[in-house]
Amino acid sequence: MTRKTAADFDQELLILFDAYVHGVIDRRGFLDKAQKFAVGGVTAGMLLASLSPDFVAAQVVPKDDKRIVTEMVEFASPKGSGKVKGYLAKPANASGKLPAILVVHENRGLNPHIEDIARRLALDNFVAFAPDALTPLGGYPGDEDKARELFAKLDQAKTREDFIAAAGVLKARPEATGKMGAVGFCYGGGIAHMLATQLPDLNAAVPFYGNHPPAEDAAKVKAPLLIHFAGMDDRINSAWPAYEAALKAASVKYTAHQYAGTQHGFNNDTTPRFDAAAAKLAWERTLAFFNQNLRA
Repeated sequence: MTRKTAADFDQELLILFDAYVHGVIDRRGFLDKAQKFAVGGVTAGMLLASLSPDFVAAQVVPKDDKRIVTEMVEFASPKGSGKVKGYLAKPANASGKLPAILVVHENRGLNPHIEDIARRLALDNFVAFAPDALTPLGGYPGDEDKARELFAKLDQAKTREDFIAAAGVLKARPEATGKMGAVGFCYGGGIAHMLATQLPDLNAAVPFYGNHPPAEDAAKVKAPLLIHFAGMDDRINSAWPAYEAALKAASVKYTAHQYAGTQHGFNNDTTPRFDAAAAKLAWERTLAFFNQNLRA
């Protein structure tokens, strides 16, 4: 069966789904408003199902791939949630120490897609670490709706401290060179931006369609930034001009790319919002950026 793409859905429905994904409306609200798009024997529930992630079909690197080693690591976050777990992935036969990349998930916690992203980075010869912000609430629950509900209950001030702590733990790993980057998607893009304002020793940050920090924080950014935007994403893009002006004023080194016609979440290959061509280009740029800034 051919996988659906964003082109198979009305743009208004895609915007509605984005609102649902980000907690602006609940499941019932989505289904009620999606009803007008349910035609020809298709129900609103079927539309939601077709827009929702298919982790199995999209998996790129199997969990048991012999080329990599993975483990769940618990670390201390004294200013945050106390104890947090994260998924560590690294090459099985690394020769010497490697640069490290902190991988920050969307607003559903450490789901199978983000674990797969960490494994992909391990295959590209990085030590990748993906913390689970939902750890204090029991971890990713295996259900995206439940994950979103849990995510709304997090103390975000503590969660930000958890990611700051994770960065420190990753940087100090014995397999790591001490050079470290951060990549994040959606919510995680916002966290990648935040880390760039909070970690003077961060060597590179790549936010994918993430919320921007307050403009006054731009002056704290020391790491070069590579920022990816979806074309059809007013919720995120409208805040960019003010933050870009602040980055320029602070002489921060940054590169920004907007991918025409793409939806928020275009890099996530588990849903129809995935845009294969844009995702391929954005990921190639991301790897080149990390190689340039993290390898001696």
